[in-house]
Amino acid sequence: MESKVLEHSKASEVFNKDKERVGWHDETLWFVRSKRDKAAHNIPDWELLRSTASSIKHNVLSNMHDYLVEFEKNALANGVHVHWAADAEEHNKIVHGIIAKHGVTRMVKSKSMLTEECHLNDYLAKNGVEVIDTDLGERIVQLRDEPPSHIVLPAIHLKKEDVGETFHIHLGTEKGNKDPQYLTEAARHHLRETFLTRKIALTGVNFAVAQTGEFVVCTNEGNADMGAHLADVHIACMGFEKLIPRREHLGVFLRLLARSATGQPITTYSSHFKKPREGQEMHIVIVDNGRSTQLGREDFRNSLKCIRCGACMNTCPVYRRSGGHSYHNAVAGPIGSILAPNLDMRKNADLPFASTLCGSCSNVCPVKIDIHDQLYKWRQVIVKEGYATTSKKLGMGAMTFTLSNPAIYQTGGKVGRWFMRNIPFVVNNGLNPWFKNREMPEPPKESFREWYLNNKKS
Repeated sequence: MESKVLEHSKASEVFNKDKERVGWHDETLWFVRSKRDKAAHNIPDWELLRSTASSIKHNVLSNMHDYLVEFEKNALANGVHVHWAADAEEHNKIVHGIIAKHGVTRMVKSKSMLTEECHLNDYLAKNGVEVIDTDLGERIVQLRDEPPSHIVLPAIHLKKEDVGETFHIHLGTEKGNKDPQYLTEAARHHLRETFLTRKIALTGVNFAVAQTGEFVVCTNEGNADMGAHLADVHIACMGFEKLIPRREHLGVFLRLLARSATGQPITTYSSHFKKPREGQEMHIVIVDNGRSTQLGREDFRNSLKCIRCGACMNTCPVYRRSGGHSYHNAVAGPIGSILAPNLDMRKNADLPFASTLCGSCSNVCPVKIDIHDQLYKWRQVIVKEGYATTSKKLGMGAMTFTLSNPAIYQTGGKVGRWFMRNIPFVVNNGLNPWFKNREMPEPPKESFREWYLNNKKS
C-alpha cells in the first residue's frame, strides 16, 4: 500500500526540526550558487550564451517532430536500436524487455533523472533485476533506500557522518570513520567488481544531436563511461526534450551546464556515444511521459528547455531551507514544481506554492526559463481547476474580499495593529503559521496610507 505523501509545507516542518542541518544545507547550496556566479562572471559573453541556448531550445520545441524523425533516422543508420515510450510504464517495460532478452538479472546504472521519474529501479526490482547505481551520490542514497534530493547533488542533504554510518552498515567500513577520501576509496572498491561483472549498463542522456544521431553524457566521476564501455549492452534513456539540432550547438550548452551546476568550466567527462563498438548492442529509449502535454501548454512549454543543471535549486531560498525530499517528486525545487503538476495536478498541487516568487531562479537559469512566472501561473490554474486545499481557497477568498474593499482593508489593518500592540498573544501563538519560525514585527503607529495622507503636502 502506498504511503500518504506529505504536502511540501508539512514535509518542510519535518526537515526544519533539525535546525543545525537546515543551516548547513542552506549554506552549502549557497556556496555552490556563489561558485556559479564567479564562473559566469568570468565569461564576457555569458548573457549571449544564455540567449543563444534559449533560442536553440525554442527552435527545437517549435520543430520537435522534425528533429525527432531526423535523430531516429541517423541513430538507426549508426546501428543503434531506437525505442519510443509514451509513458513511464512503457519505458520500464522496454528496458526490462531488453534485459530479459539477454537473460540478465543484474545491471549497472549511471545517474538518470528520467529513470527516477519513471521509478525504474523499483520496477526492475519487482521483476527480479538488481540495479546498482554507480554515481557516488546516487549509490549513497540507494544504500539508504532514499530518493535523491537534488538533480546534480543527490546526497546533498547528508553529512559525511551520515555517509560514514551508511558505509559502515552496508560496506563494512570502520565505524565512526567519516574521512571523505577513505569513504570514496571504499565506494570505489565496492563498485569495481560491479563494473567488471555487469553485462548491461544504463545511462541517462544530457544532449542528443539530431544531425548525427549521437548523444552526450556529462559526468564528473566517469562512472557512465565505465559502465557503458565494459558492458555488452548499453541502454540510454532520454526525454525527447534533450534534443538539440546540430553538433556545433553542443559548445553552447557544455559551456553553460557545468558552470551553472557546480561552478566548473566543464564537466570532467563529456562523453559522445554515436554507434556501438564491435560486438556491443546499443539502445536508446525516447520518452514522452507527459512532455507532449507540457509542450501543448503555451504558458509552460518553456520548462522543457531545462538542461537539469540544478542552478534554480541552489539559489532558491525555499529549497535551501526545506530540503529536496519535501517536494515528493523526482525533480525537486523550482523547476520540479513546474514539471510535476503537468504529470499529476492533484497530487502536486502544493508544489507551485512552495516559492516566494522572488525570481532568483529565473535569473540564474542558463536557458532563460521564466520559472517564477510559470510558478505563479500554475497557482492560478490549480485554483481554477479546483485542486487547491479548502483552507487555501478560504484564505484566498478572504484576502480577495478584503483587498477589494478599501474600507474593510483599512479597518482590518487598524484592528490588527491594535491587537499586536496591546494583546500580542492573540497573534503570537501556534495558530499563526508565520509565528512558528519567526518573530512578529513591531506594529507601526500608523499605516503607510495614513502617513501619506498626513505628509503628502510636505
